[in-house]
Amino acid sequence: MFAIVRTGGKQYRVAAGDKIAVEKLAGEAGDTITLGDVLLAGDGGDIQDAAKVTVSAEIIAQAKSEKVVVFKKRRRHNYRRKAGHRQQLTLLRIVAVGDSKAAKKAAPANAEEAPKAPSKATASEPAKGADVNTSEALQKAEPVKDAAPAAKAEKAPAKKADAPKKETKPAADEAAPAKKAPAKKPAAKK
Repeated sequence: MFAIVRTGGKQYRVAAGDKIAVEKLAGEAGDTITLGDVLLAGDGGDIQDAAKVTVSAEIIAQAKSEKVVVFKKRRRHNYRRKAGHRQQLTLLRIVAVGDSKAAKKAAPANAEEAPKAPSKATASEPAKGADVNTSEALQKAEPVKDAAPAAKAEKAPAKKADAPKKETKPAADEAAPAKKAPAKKPAAKK
């Protein structure tokens, strides 16, 4: 069964077992949340009433997306501003997609079969409260529906950790070369 849910102003097609990266949601790693805004639900070719369908998900990690560089420039005015931004994301694993009654019945049955022990941080699930880079977490986890951050990480060359940062802003005396005064013509001899 699949569903199309809306969260963070975006829409995602999800099914049980999928992993997605969405805008930041409240909660810590290991918490279970319900995505309430279901737009469409179906099973194969059949479409079902979306109002009766609930989507439950488990938070894998709170992470940040890839850095976006914001650069402003006004030409011929010596105006340049450079800033970076990393969007806060939540990595989710879709646990169940289905009717609200069926999901409530399935949850206690699963709890009896396998009691949940306190989870330790594993390769695919970081510790609670840990700040994780999205691309690292997505590469360790199984394939994700929103693969744009992972694809961008694959194209970027590896950065050297030991390399010193270069100073991007020139010193005040080096900023603009001084203008030369026009050369004086020698006075004409009579």
